Amino acid sequence: MKFNLRFLFIALFICTISIAQNKGTISGVLTDKEMNNDPLPFANVLIKGTNISVNTDVDGKYSLSVNPGNYTLIFSFLGYESKEAPVTAKAGETVVINQALSSGSFTLKDVVVQSSTGSRQKESALLLDQKNAVDIKQSIGAQELSRKGVSDVASAVAKTTGITKQEGTGNIFVRGLGDRYNSTTMNGLPIPSNDPEKKNISLDIFSTDIVEYVSIDKVYSSKLYGDFAGGNVDIVSKDYKGDGFFKIELGSNANTNAIGEKDFKLQRGISSFGFDNPSIPNSPLTQYNYNTLQMDGKAPFAGSIGISGGKSFKVGDDGKLNFFATLNFGNDYTSVKNGTAKGSVNGAGVVNKDFSSYTDMSYNTNTTGLFNAGYKINSNNKINFNTLYINTSNQSKEEYYGYIVDIANNGNGLIRRFTYEKNSLWVNQLLGDHKLSDRSKLNWGVSYNLVDGSMPDRAQNTFRNEPTGYVLSTISRPENHRYFQSLKEDELAANVSVDYKFNKNSEDEFKGKFTVGATARTKTRNFEATQFNFQSMDGYRNYIVDPNNLDLFYNQQNLDNGYFQISTFRGNSQISNALDPQTYNGKLQIFGGFVNTEYKFNPKLTAVLGLRVESLVQDVDWNTQLGDTGEDSIDKFAFLPSLTMKYELNEKQNLRLGFSKTYTLPQFKERALFIYEEVIQSKIGNPYLYESDDYNFDIKWEMFPKSDELISFTAFGKYILNPINEVTINSSSNDISFLNTGDYGYVAGAEVEYRKQLFNFGEVNARKLSAGINASYLYSNQELNEEKVARETDYQVDFTNSKSQFTGASDLLLNADISYFAEGNNDRSLNTTLAYTYFSDRINAIGTSDRGDLVDKAFGSLDFVAKTKLNKNLGLDFIVKNILDPTINRVQENATGDVNVLSYKKGLGLSFKLSYGF
Repeated sequence: MKFNLRFLFIALFICTISIAQNKGTISGVLTDKEMNNDPLPFANVLIKGTNISVNTDVDGKYSLSVNPGNYTLIFSFLGYESKEAPVTAKAGETVVINQALSSGSFTLKDVVVQSSTGSRQKESALLLDQKNAVDIKQSIGAQELSRKGVSDVASAVAKTTGITKQEGTGNIFVRGLGDRYNSTTMNGLPIPSNDPEKKNISLDIFSTDIVEYVSIDKVYSSKLYGDFAGGNVDIVSKDYKGDGFFKIELGSNANTNAIGEKDFKLQRGISSFGFDNPSIPNSPLTQYNYNTLQMDGKAPFAGSIGISGGKSFKVGDDGKLNFFATLNFGNDYTSVKNGTAKGSVNGAGVVNKDFSSYTDMSYNTNTTGLFNAGYKINSNNKINFNTLYINTSNQSKEEYYGYIVDIANNGNGLIRRFTYEKNSLWVNQLLGDHKLSDRSKLNWGVSYNLVDGSMPDRAQNTFRNEPTGYVLSTISRPENHRYFQSLKEDELAANVSVDYKFNKNSEDEFKGKFTVGATARTKTRNFEATQFNFQSMDGYRNYIVDPNNLDLFYNQQNLDNGYFQISTFRGNSQISNALDPQTYNGKLQIFGGFVNTEYKFNPKLTAVLGLRVESLVQDVDWNTQLGDTGEDSIDKFAFLPSLTMKYELNEKQNLRLGFSKTYTLPQFKERALFIYEEVIQSKIGNPYLYESDDYNFDIKWEMFPKSDELISFTAFGKYILNPINEVTINSSSNDISFLNTGDYGYVAGAEVEYRKQLFNFGEVNARKLSAGINASYLYSNQELNEEKVARETDYQVDFTNSKSQFTGASDLLLNADISYFAEGNNDRSLNTTLAYTYFSDRINAIGTSDRGDLVDKAFGSLDFVAKTKLNKNLGLDFIVKNILDPTINRVQENATGDVNVLSYKKGLGLSFKLSYGF
């Protein structure tokens, strides 16, 4: 019997070897045709008419072992058009079949995404993710950013429904709600602001070269911090996978206003690379060691250079190590044209500052470095490390010429301000993703971020143009000054969550999922500022000066001879603490926990019930010219429920519902008793400011006709208790402060989005024409209660109206684009896009003392983008921004007629970029 068993085993072994030797192998690589033929992981390869199939690995590779014969392979991936390929397998031989997939005209199916790794840059993949997600969200990926010629994240999110970018800044409005109502994260972890005036970091400092995609949550979920009402922007950095590559890009750009200036000059002595950081000179009250006030002429043609590369390495049998790095430097010159400005306008329309000529010339730099390392330990465990460094600078010269009450009553005044700002951000993140079992998954993240923002040596001088020449104004000390400002902030944040699936049905699918998580965030800010005022002394107050060479007046010899005196707000060199800066310090600690329960009640209805609790403390203390020393604290425990529901009407249509409670927290700068003076307005903090509570509601219908097509309609509403606004308070200089202006306010609106492929010809040398439009209508209203302000603060206001829109709220927002894509032989292609953006009037500040609201008037912007691939390696881009070059206006509404307080043209932006990759 033993002999028979042994014989049987030997026979079976020989047969197995014989069969294996008689089989053939089919292998190859699947790539993404629309993403430069990057590998396409987790795609499916099936032998038609059989159950034989395999998924591609993270490098897009596959391998099948089959009996000799003729077969048809089917290549497929969610959101892509399937392809078929005939193949003949021969015994003992390997046949290589490579295939590129594209979205084409593929129709979306009702399929749950098991893994979308490696395709989040594509429009079709992001739409598929949006369709299948229970959360209500929007995303814009690298493919769409490239097609629309978007170079920074602020411009990227402004291309999505219901979002606009504030003119001249990187700040955004989401559904008409501005900076304080929004939040910013990177890879799900918070990032701090680089601007003491703002809650959120300026999004235009983030180059799209580092972006995989940008996700915008306009509906709250408990995984987010509770300081939320408008939206959260999550920047997802690139996570490279695939073969090694290296790419270099060279670009040039110009602004038509800047190159049209006959005399483009900026302050001398500032480096062109944007890393200078001047500090307060030694003995600043008795020694004149300040930087020169002379100017240098500039040739306002700028450019950019960037290099990037990535590589993947196998580690053991299952592991993989991915590296990606990019380093970019870019600069640009801008100039406003045909500018006018007015300030201190009263209710009768009388203007105390009326500048018939306003110019602003500036030079900007952005240096960005990103390094990403991803380690896939095995199929269940992955760790990512990201480090990002961004340094930006802005050097500007503003000039205002005209009427200044009591200083230049003949319209012969001149205010010149040199400003140099330098901001750096360093983000460090460690992220983990671990599959514990078929039921459970662990995600965690830790970040440590540093911000160093400075305004080193802002210089402002005020002149009066007399028949004999220019003289320095001496009405008040601050009219001629040097100002030094520094902000340092560090932030530590962490989150951890565990998913647990439950209630498996007969089809081996889990109907429910619990998610339990915790978050922590602590940040500190240290801010200080010192202003040195230059007061001309008796006998030299009508001294003739050269505005273009003030070094002839402001120098050590004239200081020693008593021509002028230097002092701070505390006093001159005779005062012991004269050099003590104005300071404010802030500390924020937030500890939160949340639980989500997601349940699929039936094949069509899924709901997520969430609950988040947060304990937060915000402390602010200050030592300034306005109130010497002071401190205040907000201590809040927040109980934040949320509900999201998704009903699948059919395989192409969804109906969604969202409800939540959140809050809006004041910022350090808004609560510190510190005044920041601009040329035509000043802002002062309010220590009595406190948080708002927000109730949010959304209902959305969406349809996905094809993989790259979308039709959606959304209705939303927000009810806000104790809303915060910027308001002009009763003061001698019409200061703007931050106030809880009433007991309530509400916002209601609707959004519509439509993406359509107009035609698509051919699989080889394809031609496509597509278009998209999104629009948002908004109605906002809030109570204005001056008695409430007087009762709760030390400030007095006299509201012109008893009701108002929210500041920053436009009734109508519109984005539209049309794109044409054509491909030729030898990897040649052409992609052109015409994109238009429009927003209607929106309130900048609420009117008081018989003055109407300060309103930013409507305008539209048109851009043209052309991107070509000359061959597999060489690409050329041409972009024209702001083709219509509209006049940008801000008006003060008054009963006697609107007063135009700011008006200018930005000019066209032209840029070329040449790229080569290998």
